[in-house]
Amino acid sequence: MPNQFNPITAAGYHQIQAEIHALEVDRPKKIASLAEARAHGDLSENAEYSAAKRDLRHLESRLRFLNKQLQYAKVVTPQANDTVELGKWVTLDFLDDHETATYQLVGAAEADLDAGKTTRVSPLGKAIFGHHPGETVTVQAPAARYAVKITAVSLTPPQK
Repeated sequence: MPNQFNPITAAGYHQIQAEIHALEVDRPKKIASLAEARAHGDLSENAEYSAAKRDLRHLESRLRFLNKQLQYAKVVTPQANDTVELGKWVTLDFLDDHETATYQLVGAAEADLDAGKTTRVSPLGKAIFGHHPGETVTVQAPAARYAVKITAVSLTPPQK
């Protein structure tokens, strides 16, 4: 079976690398806390030991997850054209209420709607992917269908 790679922006890749680095820096402290708690005696009634063990286990699990993310990541560089693709900023006009919003289309690991980043596998991302400014597309969301008009596509975030 061939490997399936997950497309990701360069910024998203570096963000994951930074989180891995921070966790690796924190790991020796967690190990020391566990050793100190273990030295306090009876492990069956040692809440400090249980908490330190849980914290270290959580850190190790997060590291494994992030390393897998990088292992299967493929950094995508967007082309200098007006096609909606991964890494580009897209300004949309929601035709039902004429609200305007701008999103960056990113890989699944980077999605963060609060930061204006939507994934290419979301209903909105699927609908706009590969389209151009001036086109109107229909988004099939779980609860409803709605139309959006693509008003701008760029490599950089729009000026506010």
